[in-house]
Amino acid sequence: MPIDARIDLHGMTKPEAYQALHYFIEVAAHRGLRSVLVITGKGVRGGDSGIGILRAAVPQWLNEFHIRDKILSFTYATPRHGGEGAIYLLLKRQRSN
Repeated sequence: MPIDARIDLHGMTKPEAYQALHYFIEVAAHRGLRSVLVITGKGVRGGDSGIGILRAAVPQWLNEFHIRDKILSFTYATPRHGGEGAIYLLLKRQRSN
């Protein structure tokens, strides 16, 4: 499935990334996009946990009630799109009443 849009959260603080991600998903869902890529980065190697702050936080944010209703599924990207430093999102189709 082709990637319809992407957002790169590198260099953002946690609050900036949180706000940018939510806005990105809202806009993507409103535009009817289905497959999007969220780039978190892998984090600093050799740190306490070896995992980046955003890489750890984004999956938690994606499961929050107010954003989860727009997402059908998500998974880490393949190596060509960033591997565990990026996440594919499959957004739900918008149903018209």
